[in-house]
Amino acid sequence: MEKHFKVLERGSTVKTEVMAGLTTFMAMAYILMVNAGMFSELGTVSYGAIYIATAISAVIGTVVIGLLANLPLAQASGMGLNAFFVYTVCFGFGLSYANALVLVLLDGLVFIVLTLTGLRKKIFESIPDAVRIAIPAGIGLFIAFIGLQNAGLVVANSATCVSLASFNIFTGSATWATIMPMLVTLLVGIAIAVMAHKKISGAIIWGILGGGVLYYIFGFTIPGFYDGFAGSMSFNPLAAFHDFGTEALFKVFTEGFNFSAYLEAHSVGALVILIVTSALAFCLVDMFDTLGTLYGACARGDLLTEKGEVPNMEKAMLADAIATTCGAVCGTSTVTTFVESSAGIAEGGRTGLTSMVTAGMFFIAMFLSPIAMLIPSCATAAALVYVGVLMMNCVRQIEWTEASVSVPAFLTVAIMAFTYNISYGIAFGVISSLLISLFSGKAKQIKGGTWVVAILFIAMFLLTH
Repeated sequence: MEKHFKVLERGSTVKTEVMAGLTTFMAMAYILMVNAGMFSELGTVSYGAIYIATAISAVIGTVVIGLLANLPLAQASGMGLNAFFVYTVCFGFGLSYANALVLVLLDGLVFIVLTLTGLRKKIFESIPDAVRIAIPAGIGLFIAFIGLQNAGLVVANSATCVSLASFNIFTGSATWATIMPMLVTLLVGIAIAVMAHKKISGAIIWGILGGGVLYYIFGFTIPGFYDGFAGSMSFNPLAAFHDFGTEALFKVFTEGFNFSAYLEAHSVGALVILIVTSALAFCLVDMFDTLGTLYGACARGDLLTEKGEVPNMEKAMLADAIATTCGAVCGTSTVTTFVESSAGIAEGGRTGLTSMVTAGMFFIAMFLSPIAMLIPSCATAAALVYVGVLMMNCVRQIEWTEASVSVPAFLTVAIMAFTYNISYGIAFGVISSLLISLFSGKAKQIKGGTWVVAILFIAMFLLTH
C-alpha cells in the first residue's frame, strides 16, 4: 500500500487518510438522494434504480481516480449535469431517458479520446474566457431555481411566469399542509449555512437528514399525513438492486439508440445536430467542472507541483472520462470529480487511499436505499439551493466593467436559468462573445475552434428549436 499510495512520503498517515475519506463521503453523500429524486421525476426510472446507479458509478469513479492519479479525490454524478440531463435533454428536447444516456456515453468516449490525444486543451482554449468562468455560476443559478421549485417556494404564474408561493393561511389558499414542506426547506437551508459557517463536516448531508426528521415530526400535526404510510414502506435493500437491473443497467445499449419517438416529430438532420451539440455541451461542462475542481481542491491541500500544476493531471482527467462512460452504462448522468473532495483534503487527505475509503463508504451506502427513500424532496431541495450558492463563487472573477466580458458572461448565466437549459446559456455566451469581438475589430483574435463551436450552436437553434 505504501509503495502505491506513498502515504508516508506525502506526510500523511493511514489514520489521517481514513478520516479524510470518511469526511469526503459525508460531504458528498447527498448526491445519492438528490440525483435519485431528480431522475425519478422522469417517470420511466425509479428512485431506487438511480440510487444504486449513482452509488455504483461513484464507487467506480472514485476507485479509478484514486488508483490512477493517486489523488484524494472522489467522483459521482455531477450536479448541474444531472439537471441538464433531466430538465433540458429529456423534458426540454424530448429525448427519452435511454436516448439521453447515449449522449452521456458519447461524452465519456469523446473525453477519453480528447484526453489521450491532447485535443482536450485545444477545445478548452476555444471557449472564450468570460464564458468559461460564467458556466459554473449559470449552472448554480439553474440548480437553485430547480430547488426552489421542488420545495414549492417558486410556483407558476400566468401573468409573470413564476411567483412566490402563498403563505397566507388566513385569507389566501395556503394551508399548514402546503406551508409545512416550504418551511422545512427554509429551515434546512439556514441550518446548512450555519453548519458550513462553523466548518462542520458534512453540513449538507446532516441538513438533509435533519430536514427529513423535522418533516416527519411536523407530519403529526397534519390530519391524514400518515394514512397508508406503513403500507408504502419497504425495508428490503435488494428491491433497489432489482429496479437498477431492470430499469437502468445497460439501457443505453438496449434502448438508447432507438430514436424513433423523436424522429416522429423531427428530421434526421435535426437529430444529428441535437446529438452533436448536446454531447458537446455535456463534454464542455464536464471538462470545465473537472478542471476547476482539480485545481481548486489540489491548491487547497497544497498538492500542486512546483509549476502550479495538478499532479498526474492527465490521469485524473482520464479517470473522469472512464467514470462518465461507466456511469452511462449504469444508467446515470455524467460522473465528475466533486468539489466536496476539498473537505477531505482539509482533513489531511493527501493520497488515493482517501479515495479508497470514500469509495468503500459509497459501497456500504448502496444497501441503505430504503432509508434514503424516506427523505422528502423539501429536504433535498434545500441542498440544491445551497449547492447553487457555492457555484456562484466564480462571478467575482468576471470583469463586470468591461462590456466584451460582462455581456457574454451575463448571458451565459441568465439564459441558463431563464430558459431552463444549460446548453442554451453556453451557446448565447459563445455566440455573443464572438460577435462582440468581430464587430469590435478583433476578428483576428477569434480562435478557429470558437467559430466551429458557435456555428454548431447556431445550427442547433435553427434545426432543433
